Amino acid sequence: MTKASAERDGQPLERPDTPRRVAVLTHMGRPAAVEAATRLVEGLNASGVISALPANDLAALDPRLAPAMVPLAKPVRPEDGIELMVVLGGDGTILRGTEWVVASEIPLLGVNLGHVGFLAEAESSEIDTIVKRVVDRSYTVEERFTIDVTLRDSKTFKSEWSSYAINEVSIEKAARERMLEVLVEVDGRPLSRWACDGMLVATPTGSTAYAFSAGGPVIWPGVDALLVVPLSAHALFARPLVLSPTSTVVVEVLDVSPTHGVVWCDGRRSVELHAGMEIEVSRGKQRLRLARLSQAPFTDRLVHKFGLRVEGWRGSADPAITMIDTPA
Repeated sequence: MTKASAERDGQPLERPDTPRRVAVLTHMGRPAAVEAATRLVEGLNASGVISALPANDLAALDPRLAPAMVPLAKPVRPEDGIELMVVLGGDGTILRGTEWVVASEIPLLGVNLGHVGFLAEAESSEIDTIVKRVVDRSYTVEERFTIDVTLRDSKTFKSEWSSYAINEVSIEKAARERMLEVLVEVDGRPLSRWACDGMLVATPTGSTAYAFSAGGPVIWPGVDALLVVPLSAHALFARPLVLSPTSTVVVEVLDVSPTHGVVWCDGRRSVELHAGMEIEVSRGKQRLRLARLSQAPFTDRLVHKFGLRVEGWRGSADPAITMIDTPA
């Protein structure tokens, strides 16, 4: 990557007096994850790049690597000098990684140690190639749509809680035997009232996650949009809806609702929900920056991740799709 392209992609340029730093985050309770992180830190160290890890993770790696590592503070700040975060794990670990870097706009590179790993860009078997691409800064940066979430009292409009989501915000009932009574509003106008198990408001990134399991459509990541998916709604009009990225969705839990619920953001951050509360969802102030090692189109990624059958296609023959492009 040239100096001009690095500046264009927002990647920090190396300064002779400042060692480069790359954050590393993984699931230290898994031996395979510890092994992959060790190989990554060793490779980066051999190229003069310091690895920054959460303080609790430092002890899990070989003590001989101590000079190559520094503690990582949460959230990562621009002044920490971190140019990239590499996350080794499944989508859950990658979502945890976003909590460290999304506010600072530092790119995140996911390395799959899970199953589908839709947010991952590479596989753990490719560590040596990953190290080289990180050291050479031969990656591009893709920005993803996020959502901001606010919980408030529907009468006083007093804010009770706020967060953000990369995949989705889910509004769910807390008692299995009861349903939530909700009224959904879009752009200040009422849309529909549902008795349901809950509601999802998802991003295009999240359209292949919970929303997909609930019957929602797959939205290409290049599309900025909000996806609304009712969960087991007792109504004829209960189809998923794709909204403008500038829309604001409000889900009000009606006073007649006999049960309370819970609001989840990406399945990681939650708060209790009671009748008389409402959840406002709108386009996020920050965008997630994902580092990409491959220029494969999303169609190929979809086929690869879901194992879709494409035999019989009569297009031009291409070599097998790999997660990492090999530089010429």
